[in-house]
Amino acid sequence: MIISTDTTHLILLGLLLTMFIIQAWYWLGYYRRTAFAKVPEIAPGTPFPPLSVVICARNEAENLSRFLPDVLNQDYPSFEVVVVNDCSEDNSFDILGGLMTRYPHLKVSMIQKDPRFKHTKKLAMLIGIKAAKNDLLVFTDADCRPASPQWLRHVASAATGEKSDIVLGYGAYSEEKGLLNSYIRYETMFIAMQYFGMAMAGKPYMGVGRNLSYRRTFFFGQSGFGPHNHIISGDDDLFVNRTSTSENCSLMLAHDSFTLSVASKTIREWAKQKKRHLTAAAYYKSQDKLRLFIEPFSRVSWYGLLIAMLAMLISWPVVLFLALSRFVMRAVILKKAAAVFNERRLWFISLFFDIFAPFLTAFLYLTNKIKGKGRTSWK
Repeated sequence: MIISTDTTHLILLGLLLTMFIIQAWYWLGYYRRTAFAKVPEIAPGTPFPPLSVVICARNEAENLSRFLPDVLNQDYPSFEVVVVNDCSEDNSFDILGGLMTRYPHLKVSMIQKDPRFKHTKKLAMLIGIKAAKNDLLVFTDADCRPASPQWLRHVASAATGEKSDIVLGYGAYSEEKGLLNSYIRYETMFIAMQYFGMAMAGKPYMGVGRNLSYRRTFFFGQSGFGPHNHIISGDDDLFVNRTSTSENCSLMLAHDSFTLSVASKTIREWAKQKKRHLTAAAYYKSQDKLRLFIEPFSRVSWYGLLIAMLAMLISWPVVLFLALSRFVMRAVILKKAAAVFNERRLWFISLFFDIFAPFLTAFLYLTNKIKGKGRTSWK
């Protein structure tokens, strides 16, 4: 059977239109919600219950010295900071000891290194959660600092509403020079557009451990980390993926509610971290994995069909109209989202990242599947 040229052109145009509709579904149905979200202020009379900040640290002496005081100096009436010093071999013990003399609300738990026993970050998290004396728990990393002294007030404000079991926040990366830093910040913002937008659509699926909160009673009521205890990563996103619903998640989008981290300096360091995070993706709920697969697949297909059809001058007026429509839709939403997340100087370079990112993520995911078995260390 020979298919005519006109039929081939119609099939290609139909495929391109399908990819456009899928892309529009994601950008208008999910990402737009984040970009145009109303950022609530802390309401007068908001209660600020006692809370516990839990931080797991392994060989983080320098970061603890730099960033932990910003957590300890939060403008909040009653809180403690629990640091789990997990098998550190640097001078973290001395740094924490010095800070404890200055900050009575700092509590430190220790995990001693034992070559016979390897564990994931979840054990350190569990020890920190059990050591915490308050029900409201806030999580961040040792290499993070709050964007403002009001961070904990925003967490408490979000946690005292109707949807108060889980609070999802934004964990940004500090802006520095270089293409790698731009890519890390772009990817972080894009992922946030996804998980905030889907949560707003009633489909929460992940959070980031750099800025996350839930209640101690909720954690144990959900059997803790449950079936994912053995997985090297996922102390944040897998727990949220398993336990979150449209009725129990609240969001923080005020700039003062963000945290800031130092981004990886080398591609090797970033790839190692990214692979560790991708380990958790295979354990997401099936519907979440499908949603997260369809968007990049349709994006790659869109660009492939677009380039091929323009090169062959197939229905080029229609193709150009669709290309311009997606460009404008993406540009408007991305610009608004960048303002929401307080990210700067990413718009132009993001045009390149939009094409490049799915291929890089797929490459890292596949190499992870081939070479990633047998790892248990989270640092």
